[in-house]
Amino acid sequence: MIEVNKEKVYAAFDQICKTKNYNFTYGTAGFRDHAIRLDTVMFTTGIIAAIRSITHGGKYTGVMITASHNPPQDNGVKIVEPKGDMLLPSWEPEITRLVNLASNNTFDAWFDAMMDFYKSKTTSDDVIPHFMLAHDSRESSPHLLHCLTTGVEAWFGVNNVKIKCHGLLTTPQLHFLTFLQRENDSVKDYNTFFQNAWANLYKGDDEELPFDNLYVDTANGIGSRQLELFIKDWKFPNDRIHILNGDYQNPSKLNIDCGADFVKTQHKLPKHETNTKLSPRDLYCSFDGDADRIVFYYQDSQEKFHLLDGDKISTLFAKFLQKLLHESQLGSQLKLGVVQTAYANGNSTKYITDKLCVPVSCTKTGVKHLHHEAQSSYDIGIYFEANGHGTILFSEKFQQLVKMNTNHAAKKLYHFSQIINQTVGDAIADMLGVLITLISLKWTAHDWDKEYQDLPNLLTKVIVPDRTLFETTDQERKLVKPVGLQPKIEDCFNKFEQGRSFVRASGTEDAVRIYCECSDDSKIKLLSTEITELVVNSVKQ
Repeated sequence: MIEVNKEKVYAAFDQICKTKNYNFTYGTAGFRDHAIRLDTVMFTTGIIAAIRSITHGGKYTGVMITASHNPPQDNGVKIVEPKGDMLLPSWEPEITRLVNLASNNTFDAWFDAMMDFYKSKTTSDDVIPHFMLAHDSRESSPHLLHCLTTGVEAWFGVNNVKIKCHGLLTTPQLHFLTFLQRENDSVKDYNTFFQNAWANLYKGDDEELPFDNLYVDTANGIGSRQLELFIKDWKFPNDRIHILNGDYQNPSKLNIDCGADFVKTQHKLPKHETNTKLSPRDLYCSFDGDADRIVFYYQDSQEKFHLLDGDKISTLFAKFLQKLLHESQLGSQLKLGVVQTAYANGNSTKYITDKLCVPVSCTKTGVKHLHHEAQSSYDIGIYFEANGHGTILFSEKFQQLVKMNTNHAAKKLYHFSQIINQTVGDAIADMLGVLITLISLKWTAHDWDKEYQDLPNLLTKVIVPDRTLFETTDQERKLVKPVGLQPKIEDCFNKFEQGRSFVRASGTEDAVRIYCECSDDSKIKLLSTEITELVVNSVKQ
């Protein structure tokens, strides 16, 4: 075990940890808060990420500084496991406890607890921790990076820890590079991998494209810079792809009136500085701030907006992969399934189960829950939250069978599995997957959309002083606290034909998220308003 110099740690702690008397929660995507509060979080998180590396025998763990779709003044941090997936859930309470000790107790109390934790996880004297760092384009990210590395170097010593800093990356790129576990890899390796996977599927004939132009709203985030780099060597007609809201060098614009979360919640086009006339033959998509979410959309000839969200992406992939399984004659040997949350549109679930006859599982909100279910239950596990965050997981059995099978459909299945970033939801990789699926099926955006019609729905949020007051059960479909609120919600939505509504605390901000759907488009706002009033009144009581 590397010897810790308490005096050096104290000096760094005293310099960095200014946030006091404040409680943090490691939510669905790590810690998130206003950036000015995160110094203490970063200091402790870096040390724990290094300890996590030690438990893996010195393999690289990843640390990503980002707040995804949150507004520019926020930031956050999360730890990535060596296989590219998210931090082991059993570590979440421990990291939360230790971060809050740093905020709410003396240095000695925090240090003693950290030492106990360190000793309990360290079994070898000669393991050097390794971890990779990256951050998004927020103004606060460089300072928070400094807070994090200061803590690590104070605890372990500069020469006893290996830090690989990638600088500006999307969150999925950091996950992927952590998965590769190679010290000298860079974003070029990410780009080359997915460009090659695409080249194995795309013939390069412009006439194959079922759309005239692809417009990509990158939310003025780091996805803009990384997509610019990606398309330079991407086998795709560059005159057909156009980046909107690409001002990542102006952090104050991040996620403002644009991006996947804006489009999903507002059900309208993002604001962008272009005079381009929208055409029904064009396809549009939006990333979020760190490019791990994507939603698609288009406007028809009557200029009506049509959203193609995470539910639509899941059903598109299920349709395509089922077709390839049938053509490859592997359908009886490989189990295809879709994982959703309770907030998936009711008609998407009905389409998958009734029309495609593909099994559907339901989990709590948060991709870590969907990821686990997809991995444990299916050979091809498709999971997407309605917000556009998701991916597809392919089992070892899948890899073995498709490699043994030499028919065209099996080869296509294999190459398609390579075009997907299986470590985490990835806006760039998911975009490639959607595009190659539409090309293969010869579907326009309208063809995709007409497979089933979404029930009218609204996803809104209410800012609350304490989100922990809202507790759920039944995969977050029912509230148990505040007591008495759930019966009122049910009485409300039962007045509407095919009415449903779910209320849950956000995992990333002090807010409550409210999902509503019913069969009548003219009444969905009324349902949402009534449920919102119930939530607001419950907070006031």
